[in-house]
Amino acid sequence: MLSPFTGTHLGTFISSEHADGLRDLTALIDTGALSPVVDRVYPLAETAAAVRHLLDGRVTGKLALTVPAE
Repeated sequence: MLSPFTGTHLGTFISSEHADGLRDLTALIDTGALSPVVDRVYPLAETAAAVRHLLDGRVTGKLALTVPAE
């Protein structure tokens, strides 16, 4: 629970996906018209290093974590 003295408010964000929009997005990715920018990929064991990199403010895209297959 947040302190009533901090002035911090919790809000909710609800996202809804629409099949048509997802199909359009998939088509853009498949044709190469849209590609994600991945700054760096970290193994799951190096999550702390990924968070430090993010907090340093030098990320120029998304960070990704790889999860080992079981």
